[in-house]
Formats: sequence, structure tokens, C-alpha cells
Amino acid sequence: MDIWGVPGIEAEAELLSAIVTFFKRVGITSKDVGIKVNSRAVLSEVLTAMGVPADKFAATCVLVDKLEKVKLDDIRGEMQELGLTDEIISKLVATLAIKDLDALEQTLGNDSKALSQLKQLMAYAEAYGFRDWLIFDASVVRGLAYYTGVVFEGFDRKGELRAICGGGRYDELLGTFGGEPLPAVGFGFGDAVIAELLKDRNLLPNFDNNQVNVIVFPLTPSVYASAAAVAGSVRSKSITSDLVLEDKKMKWVFKHAERLGASHLIIIGEDEIAKGMVQVKNLGKGEQQEVEMSKVSDFIAHQLASS
Repeated sequence: MDIWGVPGIEAEAELLSAIVTFFKRVGITSKDVGIKVNSRAVLSEVLTAMGVPADKFAATCVLVDKLEKVKLDDIRGEMQELGLTDEIISKLVATLAIKDLDALEQTLGNDSKALSQLKQLMAYAEAYGFRDWLIFDASVVRGLAYYTGVVFEGFDRKGELRAICGGGRYDELLGTFGGEPLPAVGFGFGDAVIAELLKDRNLLPNFDNNQVNVIVFPLTPSVYASAAAVAGSVRSKSITSDLVLEDKKMKWVFKHAERLGASHLIIIGEDEIAKGMVQVKNLGKGEQQEVEMSKVSDFIAHQLASS
């Protein structure tokens, strides 16, 4: 998920809200998952203050990101090759250990732009109602070179799983492909990790019953739009339905319904549309009746509840 064209921290807040909303919808709480937040501008300000050239910054962030998996001594040589002295490395490591914004202010000063943005983000998180999900962690920089500002990673509070999600701001990425630079921020999920998390918390849905309840069949391609509307209406009732997308014969549709174990078939033709109706066939009972298109989802829901 990405937001383009919004330079303000409001975009990050909205995306983080989307992440938290997803977690809540699947039963995950802030006791299960936290989101570490930082800004690459924090390290940029520290390195700039110590005289490190701007063109070394992205490479430094890539090395810093490795510190989660390797020891400092393992990459010290690479840092020195970038021109970082032992004094700069020590200052950098001290900054990475900061875990709250008050301590960060002592390092950067109260006029820091990075600090101001992070404080604003936390204020927005408070307003949205997900402040308890966020943790400031200066060691989070994300390993990809294109990030330019706020970065974040979702993590398992038990510490058993790798990053659950991650993202950040990348205002200059479009420009690297020849376009005009455009403010952007986005994130991605690790679907396999989320599945493991849900399984660990006993929240993984039971997929054994994957039966399709309803087949929606447009008799001709010309009525597909109406068929799509009916399928959408049925799905809004949490009724699983399969919309036939190709121009098929009725015989094929019945075999298809039998294969999927569907209980109902909704047939839509030009004659039905002209009357605002659809044909609904109860495949188990062999009964068929005409139903108003606007009421078909309620009709199906009632039939399924009664069966």
C-alpha cells in the first residue's frame, strides 16, 4: 500500500493506521505486535554534524541495517572504507541505542527536523488511537537505499518471528527512473510471517470448508455488469460466490456448480434485466424462482440460513 504526492507526516500516520486496522481485524493486538519507528533523517543529522559526506549516507544505512544480524566488528572494516572514523562509528552506535524521543532530543537538539517529525507522528498516532503499537527505535533504518525519511517495521513481541511488515518514505525513488521526484510512502506485508503469527496465536481461520455457496451466471457477455453487481451484493452478505467470467453454456455451468459444491445458481439474462429480476435455482431441491435483483442477496442469505 502506498500514498503518493503527500509530503507531510500525515501520510505515514494514515498508513500506520491501515496496518493497525488490519491487525485488529484479524484478531492481533498490540500485545502481539509492535511497530518500531525511526527516521533516516536521524542518522543523516548525526552523520552530517560529524562531517560525513551525503553521498556516503545510503551505504552507511545499509551497513547499519546489518547490525541486527551481525556484530559491529564484522562490518567495522566496511564502515571505515566509507570514511567513518572510530569516533564517528562510536557516535553512530550510541545513537542507534536510543529508544525514546527525550533521549534523542538530547542528541539532536530541540531544533531537529527529524525529531519534530517523529514527535508529530506520535501525536497523530495518539489521535488515531494506536500510540500503544508504536515504539521509537533509532536502530531501525531499513536496508534498502531508496528510503529517505520515516521508516518502520512490525515485529512479533515474543521475538520468535522475523519482520512482519515494513516500509517508509521514499521521496526520490521515482526520480531514479527518469521521472520528476514525487513524495511517496508505502509498506509491504510478509504474508508467510503473518500466517505463522496467526497460527501461533490460534487465530488462523479454518480453510477446510472452502465451499462456494453461489454461482452467478450471466447468460451473455452483455449482461456481465449486472451480474458483477449481483455478485458484489451477495458477497456483501459474506456469502461465497463465483462469478462466471467466460461465455459458457448452461451445461458447463451446472457441472461447474456441482464441482464447487454450490447450493444456488443465479441466472441473469437480458429478459431478466429488463424486468429488474434474476432467476435463482436451488440446486439441492431443484426449485427455481424469479427474484427481484435488488433483493436477491437477502433472499439467498435467508435460504442458506434456513437450510
